[in-house]
Amino acid sequence: MNGEYGLLDPDEADAPGDEFEEIDVTDTEADKIARERDREFSQWRKRIKDSERFIVQDSAFDDATFAALYKLVQDGYVDAMGGPVSTGKEANVYEALSGERARKTLGEGAEQVAIKVYRTRATNFQDMREYLVGDPRFEELGDKKEIVLAWTRKELSNLERARKAGVRVPNPVAAERNVLVMEFVATDGERARRLDEVSIENPETAYGVVREYVRRLYAAGLVHGDLSEYNVLFYEGQLVIIDVGQAVTIHHPNAEEFLERDCENVASFFRRQGIEADGGELYEWVRENADPDK
Repeated sequence: MNGEYGLLDPDEADAPGDEFEEIDVTDTEADKIARERDREFSQWRKRIKDSERFIVQDSAFDDATFAALYKLVQDGYVDAMGGPVSTGKEANVYEALSGERARKTLGEGAEQVAIKVYRTRATNFQDMREYLVGDPRFEELGDKKEIVLAWTRKELSNLERARKAGVRVPNPVAAERNVLVMEFVATDGERARRLDEVSIENPETAYGVVREYVRRLYAAGLVHGDLSEYNVLFYEGQLVIIDVGQAVTIHHPNAEEFLERDCENVASFFRRQGIEADGGELYEWVRENADPDK
């Protein structure tokens, strides 16, 4: 693993400020498509389900999820679905061919996008609520569907905010219902490796980059909330922070607890790489060097 680790230039990022727009969790166009189920949508749904390349898992897909994918294709964000990249407790990630609108966002060389599908039948909705309740971007959340919609749109918002703050994260493209389209962080068509999967040549430099990104997130009013070696990727000489769906604003009642946990996780990993890192010291450094009132 290359030991240079490019750090985004903060001068290239607009200051995100401390304003948080309310995130709408009402029905989307995909819900209407799923309810109407016209012949064109039904035929498209059957083609996807029968595709050998696209492995459909019942726990991740229902009619409204298929409708969300269908709408993203219609809107020009996706040209064709591909196979799974990763699976998790709350979501699966798939590769797909970029549509014209996605290429406009990511650049003409971006032939693929990643599609993150949050399960509407997930069993840990109470865990998800922990990161949603108290977030100023949401009003009262009701049923399971609203929780998943909130989580998906929160990840899109968090990605946008992180990029404005100069944090290297996957470039967000679009969201529809429980489906998020974003940059496919990959090399030669294969997903980028996580920090726990690579040999780090210069851990001190890597630690400095991750530390700075934690600070920039906090200065932008966000705390990752689940940061560790499992959601930092190495890609083309850069470290990329992923899985920001659970990230909370600094106004969340548990924000400081989550920040302390992030700092301890990061320090613990880099201590195993031979770096003198301390979670408490990292937490204090982030707090002292990032103005949470911005």
